[in-house]
This record gives sequence, structure tokens and C-alpha cells, in this order.
Amino acid sequence: MDKTRSDAASTNTRRGVSASPGLPRALPKVEARDRSAVAKAAIFKLRDVNVSYGGVTAVEDVTFDLLENEITAFIGPSGCGKSTLIRCLNRMNDLIPSAGVAGQVLYHDQDLYAANIDPVQVRKRIGMVFQKPNPFPKSIYENIAFGPRVLGMKGDMDEIVEKALRKGALWEEVKDRLKSNAFGMSGGQQQRLCIARTMAVEPDVILMDEPCSALDPISTGAIEELMLELKRNYSIVIVTHNMQQAARVSDRTAFFNVDKLEEGKRVGKLVEFAPTEKIFTKPDDIRTEEYVTGKFG
Repeated sequence: MDKTRSDAASTNTRRGVSASPGLPRALPKVEARDRSAVAKAAIFKLRDVNVSYGGVTAVEDVTFDLLENEITAFIGPSGCGKSTLIRCLNRMNDLIPSAGVAGQVLYHDQDLYAANIDPVQVRKRIGMVFQKPNPFPKSIYENIAFGPRVLGMKGDMDEIVEKALRKGALWEEVKDRLKSNAFGMSGGQQQRLCIARTMAVEPDVILMDEPCSALDPISTGAIEELMLELKRNYSIVIVTHNMQQAARVSDRTAFFNVDKLEEGKRVGKLVEFAPTEKIFTKPDDIRTEEYVTGKFG
């Protein structure tokens, strides 16, 4: 990081705006590979992160590291800032004019909110899957090919589409109907299509904001199996209200809660961050224990 930006970062101010289009900077190159046997490094480092909307703080004082090739789950009651925080990891909050981010969000030690970082490149490297499946009103093939075409990726498009669908555990189910409209797929298939569409642009990280909340148990199981397979080559962050899901698939869990302030104001706070087994069996904070055992939330 250059000295000018480092000095500016010390003020801990951000303005939820896109980087200057004249000053894009390539993010550090990360080769796609199986890193399961390599010592895990921090892919994200969050330091004193605060997020606000219209000057009202939504989540504050978040500090932790997220590791490569792990699934990290964000859990907590509604309104505690889970989705707000995950959207900071690929600058989706930039799309909300009133949003502001303070503190540091480092990706491979590069400040994602540096003034000369192109948010489009950020979102290419750090993909996102949303709560409800959102396929484009196009064919299955065109859903996958859209991103690579927009980004000008080189290579045989048929191979790119097949590779992405295989990664999404969908190829065998759709290989004979690639020209069919994606809206004709089941909900679970549509969500796996969205995951495959994200992977088609060769990201490094996949963010998932409640990806199974609209799915039946069988489709949920298929998505969970896919996540466990994908973490060999990707880092995954998931927001979920399903405690069993967090316990089944995640390596580490962050528990957030809501602090009620004066005048009815509420702010999300990180209560505890630890290996998932510890969070669910022997947490340090009584609030964590009460939440994961269903006493509140």
C-alpha cells in the first residue's frame, strides 16, 4: 500500500462510492489451485470495521481474519449486521448511496477501499450468491456465458460453460438442455446455476447470503455438499439463520448480536468468533450459548 493511502486509511473513513474509473488497479493475482494441503493464510483481514446507512451505524467494531479454503459462517438474529458485513467484502454496499464503511477491509493485504481500486475487479474476484435464486431470463448456457463475455475472457466458451456447470454440480442434469430457459429449472437447480455463474468468471472467494433460505431440505443438502467440495479451491463466507447448517458446513463461525441503545437505536456487534465446534459446544460468551441453543433469536 502506498504511503499516501496508508496515511489516509488511518483516518478510518470511507464513502461507499466507486473507485475513480481512471485509476483502476489490478488486485493481486491468485492462481486457482487446490490449496487444501497448504498452510492457510488470511484471505481477509477486517480491522475496526463500521458500517452505517445515512449516518446511522448498522454494525460496528468488527475485527477478525477469514482464512483461505475455509467456510466461515455469520450467524445471529435478524438486524445484527450479518448481511451488511458480508456485502463489505466485495463492495456491494457501494451500490447504496447512503452507505459508508469505516475501518480496513484487507484482501490478500490489499485495502479493498483504496481510492484506486476498481470495484468491478473486486466483484470479479469476490463473487456473490444471493438469498433467492436470480437467474437471468436467458438460456442456461447464456446465464453462464454472460459474465465471461462481459469481462472479455478468452477461451472456448463451450468449455468455459461446461467447466462452470461441472463445478456447480449441475452439468449432468442440464447438458442436454443448455438452450432451455433457466426459469424452467427447479429452485435448487437455479441456485446451483447462480453458483456456477459466479464461478465462471474464476473468482477467488464466494460469498453466500442465506443461499438456502428459499430451498427445500433436499436442495439445501445438495448446496451444502457443493460448498464442502468447493472449499478445496475457494474460500467461502456464508450468512445463515440455520444453526444446523452452520454447524454442518462451516470451519469457523462469527456470532453477531444486536445492542439496543438509547432512543430505540440498534447496532450490530460481533460477540464471538471461533472455530465452529467451539461456538456450538463451549462458547466463551453466555449470549452465544443462549443463541445457538435456541433460548433467544
